[in-house]
Amino acid sequence: MSGRPERVGVLDVGCFSAQLVVVDRARGSLLHPELSHKVRLRMDRALDDRGRISKAGVDELVAAVRQARRLADQAEVTTLVPFATSVIRDAVNGADVMEQVAARAGVGLGVLSGPEEARLSYLAARRWFGWSAGPLVVMDVGGGTVEIAAGEAETPEFARSLPIGARTLTREWLDDVAASPRRLRDLRSHLTKRIEDVLPPEIAGRAVGCSKVFEQLARLAGARPQRDGLSVPRHLTLDDLRACIPRLASRTARQRARLPGISAHRARQSLAGAVVAEALMSTANRDVVEICPWSTREGLLLSLIERHDRAGDRIRVA
Repeated sequence: MSGRPERVGVLDVGCFSAQLVVVDRARGSLLHPELSHKVRLRMDRALDDRGRISKAGVDELVAAVRQARRLADQAEVTTLVPFATSVIRDAVNGADVMEQVAARAGVGLGVLSGPEEARLSYLAARRWFGWSAGPLVVMDVGGGTVEIAAGEAETPEFARSLPIGARTLTREWLDDVAASPRRLRDLRSHLTKRIEDVLPPEIAGRAVGCSKVFEQLARLAGARPQRDGLSVPRHLTLDDLRACIPRLASRTARQRARLPGISAHRARQSLAGAVVAEALMSTANRDVVEICPWSTREGLLLSLIERHDRAGDRIRVA
């Protein structure tokens, strides 16, 4: 047997970045990966009115994936799982785009189903907070979809995905300079109904918010920034979240980007992210969510690291 390290990697290709994370399976840690490399993308700008990714967007995507593959080869990654999130998966020409990436960059992007994304976010939160946290209700707000998972064991008892992500809601409901109070009320009613339709009547557990949406809202509400590799306890209350919504609704995207925690590339969809986060918390009857910096990508890495256990046998990347 050679002494070559067994390194696993995940390439997460989304709306705003292509991020490669590599971990040594024998001695590595998600807190201290062998390699973490991010290439900034703007797939939101590459989508036309028909929901197609432009040629320029495809070229940008191919260049990012090609660079990530080169770095993975240099790092001697033995298992690489590349996957595309909803902005590519759900584009009208998404299948053609992934074929072009495979042909031109030599990497076949897979996709995760909604329930699988929910399961992986749950696994990431379970590992972050540990078994002493007890039952968890994990909420993950993405650009295209929202995932909800709950349980108290290794895998969730409940895992659902809904097409009500921040980018989707911005395009369908809030693509204005400023959102009117009536428009926000209508959106809240719509979201509450969608979430109530899938949420169990009684859902127990500590509420956890995954994703950049929850992290940025917590920062906007006054939480400390996450420090590299350190667990800085942070939370977001429903009252604070509700106070944030008028601040976001009264500003343009450019103005929102000057608020604490709101990044320029996510500013346009930050209001929709806040409204859906509020709907999740209120419908689940949770006054506080604790922020988890890990999400789907880390859950997938954990599954690869632990694949000799039962969790690794359930990876589903089509």
